[in-house]
Amino acid sequence: MPDLIEIPATDGLRIALVYATSGNLTGRPVYAPGARCALRPAAADCLFRAARAARRAGLCLVVYDAYRPAAAQAVFWRMLPDPRYVADAAQGSNHTRGVAVDVTLTDADGAPLDMGTDFDDMRDQSHHDRDDLPPAAQRNRHLLLGIMLQAGFRSIPTEWWHYELPDAREYALLPESDMVRVAAG
Repeated sequence: MPDLIEIPATDGLRIALVYATSGNLTGRPVYAPGARCALRPAAADCLFRAARAARRAGLCLVVYDAYRPAAAQAVFWRMLPDPRYVADAAQGSNHTRGVAVDVTLTDADGAPLDMGTDFDDMRDQSHHDRDDLPPAAQRNRHLLLGIMLQAGFRSIPTEWWHYELPDAREYALLPESDMVRVAAG
């Protein structure tokens, strides 16, 4: 079985790798052109289950990030060395293990559901249990949480968008893959 498999867009699953664009916390593409969404097979199975559940609810799951090379993790750690939001590149990230995804939900027309903050908003407002968010944003976060937990993922308390396999640390860190290379510069 291969370490990583490509995750294609399907009905109920859209791929929008944010780090392949300048629309991320670094302000520049971190992934080289042609980056593809990839996960280990066990995480991919959970993601496809989550996409089916989202589709049954009339929604679409959008993947912002999945497998992440260690060199990309190092870029994020240099920029934001805060372990609440970014794993220390020296210790490795569950994204670099190929078992973590960053996701959100859209409605059937592709409009993002209000989650109370943007993706990669590294503030307390991005934590799961917030009393200071509008009820609609809280409902949407709970909806995403339910879909992802039911599919076999677990959440982390500080990022509403991040989900990973429950036994993530049991997977080895993966070397750079041809599916996702880090941009020069």
